[in-house]
Amino acid sequence: MPVPCGNRIGAAAAVVCAAAGMIGAAPTTSFDTVFTAAGEPPFLHAVVLFAAGGSPHRMELWRDHERRILRTTDARITTLATHTRDAGYDLVVLDRNRRTSTRISRDNLYRMGSFTDWFDLGHGLRHPHGNYRLTPTASAVPATLPATPAPCRWYDLDQPGGGAHICWDARDRLPLLIATAAWVPAWRIVAIDHAAIGTGRFVLDDRGYVRNDADQDVEGD
Repeated sequence: MPVPCGNRIGAAAAVVCAAAGMIGAAPTTSFDTVFTAAGEPPFLHAVVLFAAGGSPHRMELWRDHERRILRTTDARITTLATHTRDAGYDLVVLDRNRRTSTRISRDNLYRMGSFTDWFDLGHGLRHPHGNYRLTPTASAVPATLPATPAPCRWYDLDQPGGGAHICWDARDRLPLLIATAAWVPAWRIVAIDHAAIGTGRFVLDDRGYVRNDADQDVEGD
């Protein structure tokens, strides 16, 4: 049985966990096998702190089965993704500062060169493009990293443009902590709950917003 290696462990235990990962499993090369959404809880709400563009941000994430994903970042940008019958999704983005409401489908996002997929929206991990290597972390995890709200297992992802250390929670199907190659935290989940989420949570009120139909713009080009 794998040793649960969360960040609530001390430095000595971190070494044991790293050694257990090194002894117990051969290197894994499949992103989809390790970071899978299969068996995830039907409802999930998480609070995430992450860094982007040199600034800290706070995001709340809600997952409703495989039907809907809602994300609100800095109480400014709200994104709602709704699965469609063809396994794609429709996206609505509210910018509360600019008072704009933009709608676009996954297919047209791809046409625009944005390859954000359903897994990325609901889990915060983007599938690697091109060659990559994913292995259980075999080195000691720094004891100075922030605590995680649940046990998770560390993996090293190496790909062109840089690597990352990812602590994956196999129960909630989430990266509880992502650090840069130099072990600088870039993403961390600080709270998780599994309470049922009412349908009202996924109703966006864009009255008074400027409404943009990006599908019509893309398909009209």
